[in-house]
Amino acid sequence: MRVAVERTVVIANKEGLHFRPIMRLVDTVGKYSATVRLQVEERVADASSAMELLMLVATQGSMVRVTADGDQADEAADAVVQLIDNGFGE
Repeated sequence: MRVAVERTVVIANKEGLHFRPIMRLVDTVGKYSATVRLQVEERVADASSAMELLMLVATQGSMVRVTADGDQADEAADAVVQLIDNGFGE
């Protein structure tokens, strides 16, 4: 069963979406059977691609749309939102 979900979250950590948080995102998304995409303004990235996530240029205060599709879409989207809300543990 495929389910598509969408969440919106704001980048809270001071450094924004830089290499360390990007790798945490990639690791988190890899745990789920879902396709996750992040969107900042008109820029969209596959959350399993560190290079695409770097291209988002998501700084502190950026609004991020998290879209997930697949069997574990809800769980994957929630995990990504929780990670971002918690400032990636930084």
